[in-house]
Amino acid sequence: MKFKLGCDLSYQVVEETVFIFNLEVAPLPRHRELMDRFILSPDLPRRTYMTPDTKNRYTGVIVGPGPFSVSYTAEVDLDVHRAEPSSVREMDVRDLPLDILPFLLPSRFVPSDRLAAFAYKEFAELPRGHDRVSAICSWIYRNIEYQRGSSNSETTATEILIQRAGVCRDFAHLGIAFCRALGIPARFVSCYAFGLDPGDFHAVFEAYLDGRWWLFDGTRQAALDGLVRIGVGRDAAEVAFCTPYGLMEPGEVKIWIARADGAPEPTPRTVDAISTEELAAAPSL
Repeated sequence: MKFKLGCDLSYQVVEETVFIFNLEVAPLPRHRELMDRFILSPDLPRRTYMTPDTKNRYTGVIVGPGPFSVSYTAEVDLDVHRAEPSSVREMDVRDLPLDILPFLLPSRFVPSDRLAAFAYKEFAELPRGHDRVSAICSWIYRNIEYQRGSSNSETTATEILIQRAGVCRDFAHLGIAFCRALGIPARFVSCYAFGLDPGDFHAVFEAYLDGRWWLFDGTRQAALDGLVRIGVGRDAAEVAFCTPYGLMEPGEVKIWIARADGAPEPTPRTVDAISTEELAAAPSL
């Protein structure tokens, strides 16, 4: 499906500030015919970097005092991989590629070791595979209230489990924590999300099953086959859409995504297993 998407961000810079942005669509093989444009106002020199494995795209710019704005637009044909959920199995740790193993470990916002006892009690007896991760998402959806302002940029998965309220980044962190506690590699995903209302940068997670990363969303607010990836990391700390170093005040933010054919109605939500990643090569012995 073809999408048009983008964002407009504005700031009032008080003192010279270094901005690091991660808001561009990742150039994945399944993000076909990607065309995009990233405009800075004022138009200042910028540095760019793309991580070789995950294709996260970072842009750095130094901005002096005064108004500063960013405009990003893109068009992309999202070609997702689909599978029957019951056919997607879990992998034993001994069979995982070594570059996947860091996504089994606790991280800043995902202290999965502290949630292991709870995860085992709730989910260890469920059938292993995609259906078990879906059951984790269903538990989060039923037991955690989606409540704006209930958490902040320092809230961890453990705190979300205690207070039982959070936003999309918290739902993703908790899902990642439960998966890692059960020996399922999981990572944080930032994206543009078709079907999300109101529009915003959305956070979901991926679990590594059957040699591929699969998408999951505990909030149930967006279409899994309408998630256009920006970046992935161990948790939200690695894929913030803007990281400023200096004194500035954020202004208006606008994020949108729509079907490129102009169709006003959303597509039916799929129950298939959905991935925008390619099948990994079998690990060598």
